[in-house]
Amino acid sequence: MPRSASPKTERTLDDARAQFACDVRAGLTKPHQKELPSKYLYDELGTSLFEAITHLPEYGLTRADIRLLRDHARDIARVFDAPPVVSELGSGTGQKSRIILEALPSTRFYPIDLSEDALAACKRELADLAAVSTVTADYFAGLAQVNAQRRDGERLLLLFLGSTIGNFERPCAREFLAELRDRLQPGDAFLLGADLVKPVAQLITAYDDPAGVTAAFDLNLLGRINRELEGGFDLRAFEHQARYNESDRRIEMHLRSRIDQSVTIALADLTVRFAEGESIWTESSHKFDAAELDAMAAEAGFSVHATWVDHEWPFAETLWIAA
Repeated sequence: MPRSASPKTERTLDDARAQFACDVRAGLTKPHQKELPSKYLYDELGTSLFEAITHLPEYGLTRADIRLLRDHARDIARVFDAPPVVSELGSGTGQKSRIILEALPSTRFYPIDLSEDALAACKRELADLAAVSTVTADYFAGLAQVNAQRRDGERLLLLFLGSTIGNFERPCAREFLAELRDRLQPGDAFLLGADLVKPVAQLITAYDDPAGVTAAFDLNLLGRINRELEGGFDLRAFEHQARYNESDRRIEMHLRSRIDQSVTIALADLTVRFAEGESIWTESSHKFDAAELDAMAAEAGFSVHATWVDHEWPFAETLWIAA
């Protein structure tokens, strides 16, 4: 059964691991459905596994995102009379940002990410296209740093690609977008990638591929707890499941316990029981339609400049202007 963390345990951890331990405790002691925050899927190994997922034939989201950016980068550039400052929330290594920067020469680029390694790679890869200043921070703290570097009258093009918005619960997504708008100036542009509703069988296969790469990505979260928090998870005692929640139009990733078991996580000061069949909910991926995206824009204080849809893998890039 769960125990509260001791002050001594917290003092032995650096800030990042202490927060990880706190979030693991909170998520695994929820009374009805155990959960772990999806951001912890992306350690070094998890990030590499996700990169492999983007190349799987069953997972078309990333390729659709890139196709739309390539097809419409110049349309996006034509929105601006002068080169804007460009920033990306959760930029990673900046693979997609490159497509936009190629259409906007002589600009400054501020990639925002929590991974210093990814940002270092981003700076190396994009230095030939823009003056790159990396920002190691969460979304809003990073955006505050970017705003502090802007010149009077200079517009911002903010990128939020890959349907990361789908990882938010819908009410949280609306709150996030409204808070984001509050941090932008009128005339700033926001390019949002969003995955669209599609047949359930296609979605399930995309998130539970036959090669098992997504399963490895999901199970690595338990491996990370073992490595960083001295956890006792037997990864073979859990299985990855992708489920579609029809009412909420979302894919859910779960790790299901194959057996009755107890797991101790030493640095989280926690022992937790799992019944056979009980799951840990690790990620959500909400799906949208174009009308819903338009309504979200208006509610948050944006006008919709354009929406482009990939029909090979239904996916949207929608360009909003801060009103």
